[in-house]
Amino acid sequence: MADSDHEYSEQGSDDDIPTRNGTGRAGAPRGRAMASRPKGRAQAKWEAAASSNWELHEGADGSIEGVLGGLEEAGKRKRLLKDTTPLQRGIIRHTLLILDLSIAMIEKDLRPTRHLLTINYTVGFIREFFEQNPISQLGILGMRDGIAIRVSDMSGNPNDHINAVKALRGMDPKGSPSLQNALEMARAALYHTPSHGTREVVIVLGALLTSDPGDIHDTIKSCIKDRIRVSIIGLAAQMHICAEICRKTNAGDENSYNVAVDEVDYRELLMSITTPPVVRSTDTEAQRRNQAALLMMGFPSRIVEEKPTLCACHGNLTRGGYLCSRCKAKVCNLPATCPTCDLTLILSTHLARSYHHLFPLRNWVEVSWARARQKGSTQCYGCLAPFPHVPAAEERSEHNGTRAKRAEGASESSRYECETCQNHFCIDCDVFSHEVVHNCPGCQSSAHLPGAEEEANGVEGESDAMAT
Repeated sequence: MADSDHEYSEQGSDDDIPTRNGTGRAGAPRGRAMASRPKGRAQAKWEAAASSNWELHEGADGSIEGVLGGLEEAGKRKRLLKDTTPLQRGIIRHTLLILDLSIAMIEKDLRPTRHLLTINYTVGFIREFFEQNPISQLGILGMRDGIAIRVSDMSGNPNDHINAVKALRGMDPKGSPSLQNALEMARAALYHTPSHGTREVVIVLGALLTSDPGDIHDTIKSCIKDRIRVSIIGLAAQMHICAEICRKTNAGDENSYNVAVDEVDYRELLMSITTPPVVRSTDTEAQRRNQAALLMMGFPSRIVEEKPTLCACHGNLTRGGYLCSRCKAKVCNLPATCPTCDLTLILSTHLARSYHHLFPLRNWVEVSWARARQKGSTQCYGCLAPFPHVPAAEERSEHNGTRAKRAEGASESSRYECETCQNHFCIDCDVFSHEVVHNCPGCQSSAHLPGAEEEANGVEGESDAMAT
């Protein structure tokens, strides 16, 4: 096995097949290559998944229903347990999604094909992107035949992007991709974006090559100069040039380049991009330029006219729209930038929906049987679903060895507690609260009570007294 293939398992590989001169296909002697493998290396992501322990422990009644439910809960909790530290994030994003439309996308390792699966996931990504980033802009490009093509222009209307992506179903993948041409077109599209927003490029790459007309390292330097962050999702295997592009454009961060293991992992990697990126502390020039800066925005109201008039954004005859707060030009949809005076036009709901990224909901903790017995919770506070029966102390000690083992990350009592209001919720309410509403039902329901404000003031007074 070649030295560069140390990320793969030692059990059977094409590089281990000796040739006539006693070397593997990569040209390195087999004995020396195997000896050069680091002994204490960390497993690759797909290795850890393949070597995980799938032994199911039966419960006291001979059923494995408990452990299967625990595996499902552990999977949901794994998606939720993110860093909830309030950080400065760029909620006004300008993102370009680049799709690989080369011949490599006809492979069927991702069902039905890479091309069709990517289109389906991209449609879901567009909806989720604008749900989580309502005041951001998105554009879509494609790579085929060694050139970059424009799929949809940069805009804040998700319907335009969805229709353009669905039209790709009738386009057969062809030729080879070109990372350099795609990055150059992305730079040209992001050149006129304002400095207060982020500039991001997301590439979905299925090929293991790139057909570039020049030196791609010059393009990488230009992306760094233009403050463009590049994230790549691979569908085949890792490539050194992709890792170098992501590392250099993200200030040394290597987490922006990932290779999808299967369909589920592919979707999770794509949906993770909907979270706004953290503003880097190393970008001193951008911080100095944006320090204590105010961004002027307009909040227009919708109008309905008796006779259709031309909109300023597309030049189409429409009866409805929004009038710019400054120049009274009519635009079709919001959010948008006024084509006449360049004023950012949004709704107040758009700004409110972006707020949860700056102050995310804290993760809820698992509840032990002792805590469940102390609180006496019998049903979920959110959906009123019944919880499993809390066993007595002697019953739990008696069946401690025969009870079904819960998966790592799942609560043994199927309860999850908000540390602020101390209410217990089921795993479905946990997912819904953290991924959809971004608020705790228990905290929101008790905030309007008559004694809530006085109690909060009393707690603040006690803390101030202790501080003095």
